[in-house]
Amino acid sequence: MELPLGQCHDSRSWDDDSDPESETDPDAQAEAYVARVLSPPKSGLAFPRPSQLSTPAASPSASEPRAASKVSAVSEPGLLSLPPELLLEICSYLDARLVLHVLSRVCHALRDLVYDRVTWRLRALRRVRAPYPVVEEKNFDWPAACIALEEHLSRWAEDGRRAEYFCLADGHLAAVDSVLLLQGGSLCLSGSRDRTVNLWDLRQLGTEPSQVLVKTLGTKRNSTHEGWVWSLAAQDHRVCSGSWDSTVKLWDLAADGQQFGEIKTSSAVLCLSYLSDVLVTGTYDKKVAIYDPRASPALLKCQQLHSRPVLALMADDQHIISGSEDRTLVVVDRRANRVLQRLQEPQLWAGDNHGLLHVFVNRNGCLQLIRSFDVGHSFPITGIQYSVGALYTTSTDRSIRVHVPTDPPRTICTRKYDSTLNRVCAEGNLVVAGSGDVSLEVWRLPA
Repeated sequence: MELPLGQCHDSRSWDDDSDPESETDPDAQAEAYVARVLSPPKSGLAFPRPSQLSTPAASPSASEPRAASKVSAVSEPGLLSLPPELLLEICSYLDARLVLHVLSRVCHALRDLVYDRVTWRLRALRRVRAPYPVVEEKNFDWPAACIALEEHLSRWAEDGRRAEYFCLADGHLAAVDSVLLLQGGSLCLSGSRDRTVNLWDLRQLGTEPSQVLVKTLGTKRNSTHEGWVWSLAAQDHRVCSGSWDSTVKLWDLAADGQQFGEIKTSSAVLCLSYLSDVLVTGTYDKKVAIYDPRASPALLKCQQLHSRPVLALMADDQHIISGSEDRTLVVVDRRANRVLQRLQEPQLWAGDNHGLLHVFVNRNGCLQLIRSFDVGHSFPITGIQYSVGALYTTSTDRSIRVHVPTDPPRTICTRKYDSTLNRVCAEGNLVVAGSGDVSLEVWRLPA
């Protein structure tokens, strides 16, 4: 989620106080928006540099207690007669998935050792050699985190030399501003300023370009929308596209990508979140709206929560988080129908137009900034993909950076290009970024 930063919003009810705005040319509006939001900020407006925030605690690896011995004593010489420290050292040379899912089934003694939480914590910290994670959640899954970290480090080892790179440049005629991976990375959607949404089959990478590009969604010739396509979201086989033409169109990939719905919004759609029961939009006219695509009329709620355009959204069955150009974050409790109720999400990662990365946590129902990082970008961050084991960032400085999500993040690979990179999406062993040079940049990592 990438957005300008600020303070949490004041509490208020979730009622419709929307005001109609005058119509304007969507292309001119979009061009003005890009020039304003994605340009480096003026001097004097910078967020505090990371050095001005609190210093992170020392790496817990130095003071972490050694894994408790749970291996039963044996009378016969053999592997299990070794001290647990040596057994852990031997396991460290084995694949983490094998240790967790295979070795644990050999015997009770090894199972107890493998399932020990401290065992995996020590293993993860030994791999990254830095404070990790930035925010440790309650009941943090150390085995899953360790597996994800080791896969990420292995895939991008030696500056990513084992990663296969593909440039898909034959599908769009203008900059690609949104990308979305589907079905574990098998398929990809891309939205462009040429007003089209393309569907790609990434299983065909390396073959003829015509085999990779499946189709352009929509029935109009060379057009999916009447304005720039700025946002994409998916729910199972159903996907939606949001545009500067103030519409959201819904598509069914299980029915060969046929359109099954359209929602007319109050303004340009800058961000989307598609859930099983509702569709949430953030628009240029500062509003967050909830729709039920199955109903007619579809609009359920609409609220002007910000004083500037809404740039990013996150939503689940309980909460909606919106970030705006006005430098505020607003949290809506869907069940209580109120703004700024207690938030269950433990952390939020956001980038700003100074090239900095920020981490927020929930404290007493309010998102508070706890850490800021300089991850090497010199211009606005346009895309973030964060997971427990990996971190990717793209920027208008024409680069994508691959990091380990430690405190601070450690950059393990940087790729420079001839044009701005817009958005980034990672799933399975695929990473995709949209380019201002009318192409999709794709990296296929070792499985």
